[in-house]
Amino acid sequence: MTSTGLTPVHLGRTGLRVSPLCLGTMNFGPQTSEADSHAILDAAAEAGVGFVDTANVYGWRKGEGWTETILGSWFAQGGGRREGTVLATKLYGSMGDTPNETGLSALAIRRQCDASLRRMQTDYIDLYQMHHIDRSTPWEELWEAFDVLKQAGKILYVGSSNFPGWALAQGNERAAARGSVGLVSEQSYYNLLQRTVELEVVPACEAYGIGLIPWSPLEQGLLGGVLRKAREGRSADPAQVEKLERHRPAVEAYEAFCDELGEDPANVGLAWLLHQPAVTAPIIGPRTLEQLQGALRATEIELDEAALARLDEIFPGPGGPAPEAYAW
Repeated sequence: MTSTGLTPVHLGRTGLRVSPLCLGTMNFGPQTSEADSHAILDAAAEAGVGFVDTANVYGWRKGEGWTETILGSWFAQGGGRREGTVLATKLYGSMGDTPNETGLSALAIRRQCDASLRRMQTDYIDLYQMHHIDRSTPWEELWEAFDVLKQAGKILYVGSSNFPGWALAQGNERAAARGSVGLVSEQSYYNLLQRTVELEVVPACEAYGIGLIPWSPLEQGLLGGVLRKAREGRSADPAQVEKLERHRPAVEAYEAFCDELGEDPANVGLAWLLHQPAVTAPIIGPRTLEQLQGALRATEIELDEAALARLDEIFPGPGGPAPEAYAW
């Protein structure tokens, strides 16, 4: 398959180049049919979004790996689909009822990697990510397990998700001590409303050359024009309504500012992330082709200093990195 449009960026300090948007697949299966998922994957590839993220637990039918299986059937169609994709998946969550089918023990890492490879019908994973920190497994065990997978050619890079800044530093120091590359990416909950990672995680990513991959960049739709959609008669789910009421003044100001810019709120939210330090690619999770096409606009939006300052006024962050954010 051929791709056009987006300019690739490096994933953190690595030589690996990825698209500046990452296609999240969490909706594939439960909310988006296999056929529609394949259509979105094809459209994304044609638009230059070749960075695809999934997880063994996606599909949310325990042990089945539904979403990974959908990706596998797409890769099996050939046409350069696998070769044109930087494939990222994750492990940690429970994939069965026995003790070693969850977490990050060496046994779990080996078993879950092999299972993901089978489901996705590929012989290697470009970026293998720990979905959550496992405080019960020492770094020595983690790095040995990942290094074995690298030596076998089953994975190329290792990343993390939902790790605190101290764990990013600790993990990469332990990796350096054994001559391993260490963590090259971190997936964090990060958007205009959720900026806690600016205290510790973002500085750690900058210091260690870790590419930051924000998930939930639109705060589950709250930054995607929720008030505009309500005026058009589109309803929101109860959880979103409750969250909107807590943040209504900021969301109202945000949507008004987006109107001044002449841009869709969802695209401004993504563009803001692309202007932040250490960010490689926000994860977009389109359920439809229309949502995918809209997200592509974000890479073209340039926010000047005045616009960034206004967004900081509407959604104040923690005040910068620690400790200056809370101490002299």
